[in-house]
Amino acid sequence: MKFPSLFRTATPMRYDIKPRYYDPVKEEIQQRTSRIKKELENEGLIKPGEEQELGSYGGGIRGSFSQYKGIKQRETSLFSSTAMIRTLLFLAMVGMAFGYIYIGPDIFTYLLYFGLISGGIYFLFRMKNRAKNE
Repeated sequence: MKFPSLFRTATPMRYDIKPRYYDPVKEEIQQRTSRIKKELENEGLIKPGEEQELGSYGGGIRGSFSQYKGIKQRETSLFSSTAMIRTLLFLAMVGMAFGYIYIGPDIFTYLLYFGLISGGIYFLFRMKNRAKNE
């Protein structure tokens, strides 16, 4: 917020420069295309004043997207999520730490049995779903 003043304060000058860029290749291309257009207009191949579309781009672009098969769908399995796997590993480590404190070294044996049983159930259901799909 500016306070009112009796004196006019100097404002900084704006620096606005527009760079000039000279591209001799681009200028040569423009001259050649305009010369060729004039020659074609004189021969009567194109009408004067009309912009002709270049047909050379269509063939390359048309065939380049022919192999597109759509966006690949992600797996929706519970164990394909890295956040879920990280959470399960964290809970397993916390459970092992508390189990070691309260039960002792026998917790590792119990967790081994629990892991083998749960892995067996997981693979049983996986094989059952695979048999349904076939």
